[in-house]
Amino acid sequence: MKISARNILKGKVKEVKHGMVDTEVDIELPGGGEIVSVITKHSAETMKLAKGKEVYAVIKASNVMIMVD
Repeated sequence: MKISARNILKGKVKEVKHGMVDTEVDIELPGGGEIVSVITKHSAETMKLAKGKEVYAVIKASNVMIMVD
């Protein structure tokens, strides 16, 4: 499979929190970092997301904001 997104992070599902409509998926990255994604509950169920499953976080954004104190 090919995709135009340049930021693809491989990791493992750390936790899946289902809501009424959306699901929050915590992904543990190699090296201990984490990223969180909110997707539809239907998508999470279709992909059978569960703790320990290997996944890819695909990030495609036209804007990335940076802030300092």
